[in-house]
Amino acid sequence: MKFPSFPGAATVAAPFACAQIIPFLACIRERPLRAGISRAIGLAILTVAAIFAGQVRAADAPLTLQEAQRRAVERSQQISALDATVAASRERALAAGQLPDPVLTLAIDNLPINGSDRFSLTRDFMTMRRIGITQDFTRAEKRQMRARKFASEADKLLAEKTAALASIARNTALAWFECYYAEAAAAVLAQQAEEAKLEVVASEGAYRAGRGSQSDILAAHSAQVGLEITASEMGRRVRTARINLARWIGEGADVPLSGKPSIDSLHREGGALDSEIPLHPEIRVLAREEDIVATDARIAAADQATDWSLEVSYSQRGPAYSNMVSIGVSIPLQWDQKNRQNRELAARLALVERAKAEREEALRAHVGEVRTVTAEWENGRERLARVESEMLPLARERTRAALAAYQGGKAALSEVLSARRGEIDIRMQTVNLEAEIARLWAQLHYLFPAEGVGSTPPHARSQPEANQIKEAR
Repeated sequence: MKFPSFPGAATVAAPFACAQIIPFLACIRERPLRAGISRAIGLAILTVAAIFAGQVRAADAPLTLQEAQRRAVERSQQISALDATVAASRERALAAGQLPDPVLTLAIDNLPINGSDRFSLTRDFMTMRRIGITQDFTRAEKRQMRARKFASEADKLLAEKTAALASIARNTALAWFECYYAEAAAAVLAQQAEEAKLEVVASEGAYRAGRGSQSDILAAHSAQVGLEITASEMGRRVRTARINLARWIGEGADVPLSGKPSIDSLHREGGALDSEIPLHPEIRVLAREEDIVATDARIAAADQATDWSLEVSYSQRGPAYSNMVSIGVSIPLQWDQKNRQNRELAARLALVERAKAEREEALRAHVGEVRTVTAEWENGRERLARVESEMLPLARERTRAALAAYQGGKAALSEVLSARRGEIDIRMQTVNLEAEIARLWAQLHYLFPAEGVGSTPPHARSQPEANQIKEAR
């Protein structure tokens, strides 16, 4: 089903087109000589409406789906926040790989507090003014592991950024499609409203000619009022859809839409989707989380080997005594390693198993979800193809048959209007079905970030990167 690239153009042109049916149907039996003139006038008005719609399109720059996604990414503060956090983690990784800062000590040892030498720094031989430096020597393996942990946190944040980009692309596409099909449905509903007006005119004409009843007029008016209420609800849907689109792209959400992408195919189908689910951004976030807890476990294992510290100090005594230098080494004693270091390692290893289980469970859930949505999308395409190839042609043929019968005096005008209204109902069904297919397509197509909006698609990644992801799993 092809809809105008500018759905508003259909809304503008529909009243002009449907308004010409009134004189055409009214004169086709009463004044057959003027039928050709009415048809010519209708075509002329349609041409003017098309020109007017073209002028509207030229005046407003149309908003394509790709442009909407680009604006949404530029507007997102979440992406900026993640970029800043990634930079912070990279800096912390560099800092964690360094030795601890040395400690400067300034002290006074053995200061008398009573007697004749009270508070004297020089008269007692044990009193010393001391300056020293203490340096902790953390093992290089531990420092590397701690640096690797922060680097893994940065990788996790990059995966979260990729997931955020995919989510923005997907949600923007859903909002864009919502606007597009709400306006397309409003255009079809406008034609239904015109058909309702024609039915009112036909029922009133039949009543005056003695071929109808007053109940027919009331029924026609009731149907018209119902359509007007539905049109009001559809207008609310259009406004709500525009507001939702503005939530993602900001200013410019009220311009006409154009450039609807093809929703009949995916970049990745069937087995390709299944094979790339492990590369899904949310799965990659869990894989990076697994890397972090695995690094914590390696740090806990490295803590079973003790570090040591060195202290060097210089002590100055009174002028009658010698100055002194002290050198000392401190080594922690892990006298209860089985209840401290070993239990800490066991706890970290348990967290690794939990992270692995969570990632595998999420992977299964994503595979099932993707397969379900794919099946629904394929079924929707099949249903839409049947509606377009069977139901819609049958409805059009019914309309033509009813019109031919009316021209031959074998059918009432209400039958023509009923057939035409049925055709429009099927068109509305087609719009709604295609809107459903578009939503499913967006969920599948934007499992990964859209190309050109801040990330490389998985099928374009280098083999080393793909291998790294597999190793992380």
